[in-house]
Amino acid sequence: MFIYDKRDGGVDVRHIEHKLGIHGSPTCELVYKNAKAELCGNTRMGLIKYVMALMNGARLGIAAQSVGLSSEAYKEGLNYAKERAQFGKKIITFPAVYDMLSRMKAKLDAGRSLLYQTARYVDIYKALEDIARDQKLTPEERQEMKQYTRLADAFTPLAKGINSEYANQNAYDSISIHGGSGFIMEYKCQRLYRDARIFSIYEGTTQLQVVAAVRYITNGTYLNIMKEMLESEVCDCMKDLKVRVERLVALYEEALEKVKASECQDTIDFLARRLYNMTAGIVESLLLIADASKAPELFEKSANVFVRMTEEEVAGSVAYIKAFDCNELKYFKTAPEEAVQ
Repeated sequence: MFIYDKRDGGVDVRHIEHKLGIHGSPTCELVYKNAKAELCGNTRMGLIKYVMALMNGARLGIAAQSVGLSSEAYKEGLNYAKERAQFGKKIITFPAVYDMLSRMKAKLDAGRSLLYQTARYVDIYKALEDIARDQKLTPEERQEMKQYTRLADAFTPLAKGINSEYANQNAYDSISIHGGSGFIMEYKCQRLYRDARIFSIYEGTTQLQVVAAVRYITNGTYLNIMKEMLESEVCDCMKDLKVRVERLVALYEEALEKVKASECQDTIDFLARRLYNMTAGIVESLLLIADASKAPELFEKSANVFVRMTEEEVAGSVAYIKAFDCNELKYFKTAPEEAVQ
């Protein structure tokens, strides 16, 4: 990597981009011409170590950004639903509306739990890294740093990808709750909708988060974490949900073995997104169950809603994966002549 001092000249701003959203953060194109720079760090470490460390930090930040926007979208939708009346009743009493709101709240709470768990892993390994700069770590500490570094690397693409998708979904649903008013610029939900769209794109699209996470899926890292979480005690009100998630883990393992047994790499890549979504859903379900066991007044409703959503996701994805054959990929590929037509 290189450090450039803007006072040395050689770099110009070509123009400020006109973007769909996040207008509070200007984006520009830079032109470098004979710009003097100095080497920063060691050679051959720029992309593999420095840039990836930078991107992982940014991805965690975007996961937090996504949770914040999801929360605001939910609040906007909830407040409007409480105030807006149709046919003599507040629209929050309509099943179609409270279904949307309950799902928004469940995704918000689940995404926040995943974010906090990821941040916890990052904090622990970063703290051990800082200690290692001043003193030699014990063998136990080195093993602990290695463990939490691996967990942070596994959970970061999960937290960024899923929360950015939740932010987009919650912003979309918030506009739907507003109806025609959501399409008018004076309401905040339209800004949230425009801002959210970049979250699943910058610092690595959701598709790239799947690529980053899939090796931890196929090597059993997430599966082992799920089984370890299932060993934890839960309160009485969560025991039924825990049993239901246990069944989902068994289905997930069956689907995972089917994908791993495939000798077609294209099939594995094609089905990776479904495995990724199931992984996130099951891990978040277990995190929410743990949260609800400690504070049922805050999370019991969301845990019940989210586990049911995850059951829907897992059942569909497992059925799809079990019935899938490598030869079916031909139905999804677009031939050049089809694209022209």
